[in-house]
Amino acid sequence: MLSTEMLLSYWTPQELTTNLMVFLNIVGALALGLMVGYERSYHGRAAGMRTYGLVCMASAALTVISGHAEFWYGGHAFSATGTDPTRVIQGIVTGIGFLCAGVIMREGFNISGLTTAASLWTSSVIGILVGVGFYGAGMALALLSAVCMVWVSRLEAWLPSRQAVAITLQFKPGFVPVQSALRAMAQARGYDIAEGSISIAYANGAPEWRFVAIAQDRKNMVTIAMLATDMTRYDGVQGFQLNYARN
Repeated sequence: MLSTEMLLSYWTPQELTTNLMVFLNIVGALALGLMVGYERSYHGRAAGMRTYGLVCMASAALTVISGHAEFWYGGHAFSATGTDPTRVIQGIVTGIGFLCAGVIMREGFNISGLTTAASLWTSSVIGILVGVGFYGAGMALALLSAVCMVWVSRLEAWLPSRQAVAITLQFKPGFVPVQSALRAMAQARGYDIAEGSISIAYANGAPEWRFVAIAQDRKNMVTIAMLATDMTRYDGVQGFQLNYARN
């Protein structure tokens, strides 16, 4: 029967102490995840600080609550059910993983939806925390996730990073582009052509080159609009496409 005593059992000093321990663990995991994610963000990768922070934080939350199973369900542990809740949690995490995969999209050099997928997975962990009765930890994880998604992007914009631009060049029929000349052109504008990113195609005698140019320094690189203006003056180019790359 539902009673005041049962409701208060979720907010006993022992329960609050356990929730505080979970909170401290996820804060530490968030900080470490952001640190690892910054390295990816610095190099213009799609999975940056927010994605790494969310995944690291949610993983820590799942791991730490497994060590405090005696405080689940207000300290009633598994007496209220004849099944093992950890198997239910495994099924939730696996199922949400398939759902998250559906929101990740790739188009050329661009990958989008990684942070959305990470936030969906983190939301499932918030639901698990609330489900086992760790209300304080669930609210803390929800708050940290919102802060991460709103403010970390501004932190990424403030920190030094190397912007990446995906470039597609369509040359005139018969024109033979020289890789060293393209590299020199990129370096003169503050970019380096990423090793292994060049792909070459031919259609009706006209070569088409695709590659990623990574900024040497955010302060010295030219904007994508200025790159587009320069492309119109480049000898042999009859068409081009530029867009920011997150790969």
